[in-house]
Amino acid sequence: MSKGWLSALAGSDLLKGRVEVVGLVDIDRKTAEARAAEFDLSEAVIGTDLQAVLAETRPDILFDVVIPAARHSVVETGLAHGCHVLSEKPMATTLDAGRALVAEAEKAGRVHAVVQNRRFIAGVRRIRRFLESGAIGELTGLHCDFFIGAHFGGFREEMENVLLLDMAIHTLDAARFMPGKTPLAVYCHETNPRGSWYAHGAAANAIFEFSDDVVFTYRGSWAAEGANTSWESAWRFIGTKGTLLWDGADAFEARVVANDTGFLRELAPMEVPDPTDLRQTHGHASVIAEFLDAISVGRTPETASNDNIKSLAMVFGAIESARTKKRVEITL
Repeated sequence: MSKGWLSALAGSDLLKGRVEVVGLVDIDRKTAEARAAEFDLSEAVIGTDLQAVLAETRPDILFDVVIPAARHSVVETGLAHGCHVLSEKPMATTLDAGRALVAEAEKAGRVHAVVQNRRFIAGVRRIRRFLESGAIGELTGLHCDFFIGAHFGGFREEMENVLLLDMAIHTLDAARFMPGKTPLAVYCHETNPRGSWYAHGAAANAIFEFSDDVVFTYRGSWAAEGANTSWESAWRFIGTKGTLLWDGADAFEARVVANDTGFLRELAPMEVPDPTDLRQTHGHASVIAEFLDAISVGRTPETASNDNIKSLAMVFGAIESARTKKRVEITL
């Protein structure tokens, strides 16, 4: 993941001249040295001890790109050294750990935010704007399918609840963000299908209750070969006047009821306008830029941990429901 972050820093006009990488830390020094060489960071301090490198370089911000199990100690260390911290997702391995990080950031007077980079793609921003316009009336339901046969190797294939914890956080965050609704409860059934190359939880089906009587359904699998969806899922948004379909890539199809007669009402197509702010459609680069913008003017970034914890609560609510086979209320 560090390659994706450093590529965004090196290659995006949004970030040119805004960040100087002064240190790289990894438990394997050779890994950090190789990454420094790859991105021509010969002046950066290389180390295996985060505390020592932070003390030597005294940076303004820390980019936390570690595996989830190491996140809490890395964020805690960064905040203790006066850094603003931008973390990979998920922001914590438990909801209590997430709450603790929110409290620690507040106590330190520093910003802690999470790279929910899929908020910052054109399709998600377009849908947010389209739904806000009321074009299909009042939203009553949104539904998504995520099916990909993903062979990562490495730590993901050993994780528990791998789909919900490592991938679904993106989808659930988008589901909360696009309609601007609050998650209230969930019922989830989690499985590890026959033939799965994951240790646990490669597939899940969930029903979420959102505010304003909106229902969100999620069907997903990371062990589904033969017909991959987009990484952003395939979506259906149903309103009181019509429906919007999005394939998770470039195809949008919106239709609204055109008259009030007939068994099946006549439908009229609607255009889904492009996002108004193209700066917000560049994935990792956009979320890093938004983080920097927020720090520079003293506001809260869009993906601050005190907001992102609501998406994390959806994940852990689903995991608890799958474990207990019961509907679970989502609370912070």
